Amino acid sequence: MRVMVLVKATEDSEKGFFSTPETAEMLEAMGKFNDELAKAGILLAADGLKPSSEGKRVAFDGPGRMVTDGPFAETKELVAGFWLWEVKDMDEAVAWVKRCPNPMPGPSEIEIRPLYEMDDLQ
Repeated sequence: MRVMVLVKATEDSEKGFFSTPETAEMLEAMGKFNDELAKAGILLAADGLKPSSEGKRVAFDGPGRMVTDGPFAETKELVAGFWLWEVKDMDEAVAWVKRCPNPMPGPSEIEIRPLYEMDDLQ
């Protein structure tokens, strides 16, 4: 089963990357966690996203398209980073997320969502 593991944005992540001793420590811990995921054969892809101030949204309405420049207001609805994992089931994904170092300097949240597989669409 493939899952997308979404690191939710925070006010800190929306300010952009900042170099502090705490950030360096956090990145080192996250690197070790990613190494563990890779060694376990779970990690398919991972990356952090720049703040929404550097992004755009494209809204669709029939043939029309409207582009909106970031930043986007609802920080709690934004994603700051992601992993793509191959796990045996949702319980395994939850167990790995529980082992994850906190991805933010303060309180944070990670969401796990299963991907559709071809069998789901038949």
